Formats: sequence, structure tokens, C-alpha cells
Amino acid sequence: MKKAGRLICILMALLLVMTAFSGCGGTESSAPPESPASSAPESQAPESAAPESESPTGTAWAPEQQVELVVPVSPGGSTDMLARAVEAVWTKYCDQPVVVTNLSGGGGVSGAMYVASAEPDGYTLEIGFGSGHDLSMPYLQEMEYDPFEMLDPVCLLSEHVIMIGVPADSEFNSMADIVAWAEESGQPITASVSTANGTADLTCQAIAYYTGLNLNIVPHDGTAGAVTDLLSGSYMICAATPSDFLPYVQSGQIKVIAVASAERDPSMPEVPTLIEEGIDFSAYGSIKGIACPKGMPEEIKAYYEQLFAEICADETFIETMQNLGQPIMYMDTEDFTQYFSDANTFYKTLIEDLGLAYYE
Repeated sequence: MKKAGRLICILMALLLVMTAFSGCGGTESSAPPESPASSAPESQAPESAAPESESPTGTAWAPEQQVELVVPVSPGGSTDMLARAVEAVWTKYCDQPVVVTNLSGGGGVSGAMYVASAEPDGYTLEIGFGSGHDLSMPYLQEMEYDPFEMLDPVCLLSEHVIMIGVPADSEFNSMADIVAWAEESGQPITASVSTANGTADLTCQAIAYYTGLNLNIVPHDGTAGAVTDLLSGSYMICAATPSDFLPYVQSGQIKVIAVASAERDPSMPEVPTLIEEGIDFSAYGSIKGIACPKGMPEEIKAYYEQLFAEICADETFIETMQNLGQPIMYMDTEDFTQYFSDANTFYKTLIEDLGLAYYE
């Protein structure tokens, strides 16, 4: 019996030793995992504290219903084309649909005021923020709308330079031709533009200021009407953006003779600048940004900042914008806010130089 007892003790001791060695000899992957709290970085919450769901953009907030994207001009112009390009790829990056609403009137002010008066809940945005009604009109007339006080910039999508176009059968092939004709005939040059006091209108007024031309400038309710009236022969020239002109250039109905930017535009690199044509003037184009009602929470702004960054990197969107002749110039909230402020200062100075400021 004593021998049997000793044998059992020896066997039990061997078993304990084997168990200990098997625990030490396992691979690293077989080790018991740390708890979520202990394995997370100090700046990261434990897994149990993560939100129940996350937006497609990776931000904390995401829309739970349809989003309204307001175009403050009539259909058919460059801003509307941009909005439709955004709409076409929207659902790749947002689970909720977007509806594009054209609210024209007041040179863009009506649509902007509609957005400004909406709840800052992330369901109403403006596209085209930075156009004439934001950059120039506040200095041309006293009005209720104040872009700095009523709207917040979210991001920049594009900027559309202003070009001068004429009918394809026009005798004018350059700005020099226009200046020479006006001087010889003593007659005014008739010009169609999208809206009163917009970037196209101010570009024409600056041309008149720097050349001494007698320009008879007629605003329309959007660019589509301005271009249509040029084609009908009602006007001699039209100031508009590349995307407004491009289809008619391609069809042989319009020729573009100058661009008001500091450098030639890549959509029509053959078109000279006003400076090259001997007119010492260049300007910001029609800025196309996204804006939201004042006071929208930062987490919602962050969502749209990221959403539009993804849209601007989308291959389909890039191809569409190239076909429209619209450059993609994405800027985040911080950079766009500064860019908008700089452009605003430029137009304030220009308007004062032209003697058009209502407060002078």
C-alpha cells in the first residue's frame, strides 16, 4: 500500500510539471487577449463606449433624412451643373438622398436667405456660396442679407473664372477688336450677364473702367438666359464661365476671346487673359462653395467637410467636372473661410475703386 501511495504521488507530480511546461511552450497568438480597456490607446475610449453606429464618412454625426441642396440661381447655369454633378454621386457617400432645389431671385440673395433662415440641423445647405451675392452685393446696396453673419463656410468645391464670349459669326476676334470698333463707331457695346452685381457684371464694369469702353450691361435671371440672348443676337458680348460657354464652343456657336483670371484657364488654354490683351485687370472667379446656416454644430460641419472631400475625389465626379470645364478646387473649412475672406476684400476694394459702393 505504501508503494502504491508513493506511485500515485509521483504520477501527480509529473502531471503538474507537464501542465506547467505546456503553458510556457504555447505560441504568442494563443496567449489570452487583454481586455478592450487595457489594450486601447489612452486617447481612445474602450470598445464598450463606442457609438452604436458611425456615418459613412467616419464622423460621429450622419443625416437621418433627406438633405436639401439649394442652388440660389435658375437651372442651367454653372452652379446648377455643379449641383447636378454632386447629386449624381451623392449616394455613394451618404445613406440619405439629396434633393437639389433651385431658388432664384434677388441675384442669388433669395436662395441664400432661405438657407440662412433654415434650422442649423444639417438638412439644408447652399451650393454656390461665394458668388456675386456673397462677394459684391453687400457693398453695392444696403440689404438684410449678410453672408458673414448669416452663413458659415463649409468647404470649397470649385471656382469658375469669367470669360468673354461672342457669337461665332461676330466680327470680334479679340478684346482689341472690340475696343477699336467702339472707338471708331462711338456706339456702346451691349453685354449680357447672369445677374446684377455678380462677378460677371463686375468684370464687365471693370473692363469699361480700365478701357474707357461704353458698355451697356444687362443682367438676367441666371447665366442660361444671358447666353441664350447672346446666341439670339440680342447682345454683342456675354460674360460667363467656361462651363456656360463650353457646349456652344464645341458646337461652333460661340467663340471665347478673353478670360479675366491672372492665368489662362486649363479648360480653354487657347484663350488669352485680359492682361495679355492689354487690359490691366484680373479677378477672382465665381466661387462655388458649400455653406450652412449660422450656428450649425461642428460635428455636422465635420461630416459635410469629409463628405464633399470624398465626392471631389470620386472618379465619376472628376470626369463630369472635366467635361463641364469646371476645375475641382477642394478646400476644407479653415482654408475656404480664409479664401472667401480674401476674395471678399478684393471685391470690396474693386467696388470702391469703381465708385459703386452704396456707402460712398
